[in-house]
Amino acid sequence: MIGVLDTQGESAEWTFPADPGAVRTARAVVRGQLRNWGLEEVGDVTALLVSELVTNALRHATGPIGVRLVRPAGPATCLLVEVSDPSPAPPRKRTAHSEDEDGRGLQLVAHSSRRWGTRPANSGKTVWFELALPG
Repeated sequence: MIGVLDTQGESAEWTFPADPGAVRTARAVVRGQLRNWGLEEVGDVTALLVSELVTNALRHATGPIGVRLVRPAGPATCLLVEVSDPSPAPPRKRTAHSEDEDGRGLQLVAHSSRRWGTRPANSGKTVWFELALPG
């Protein structure tokens, strides 16, 4: 079961259990919220990057996973996306070899977003990225 924290105004937040189904559900709610905001143009890339970060959280942390979208008030120039988990260990960007089955998630985030980063939280960390909005 997901916990919907807030989907009003300029931000939307959800909490997901540390369960493999969380990846699919996170993609679906993110796409739905972007559709509600009229930001379908960034739906595919946002869902892909959220999927990668939620998958990383499942692999490297235990406990709930938070997803938060923030659109700026007024003329929107970028979308802020945050994925939080209870592990304090920062993510490591790796160089995956052609035969590797994983290790490309943070590379996708870095190449697809305007900028990205990580910050410690009270319990765990938050990985965030910004996507430029069309227009």
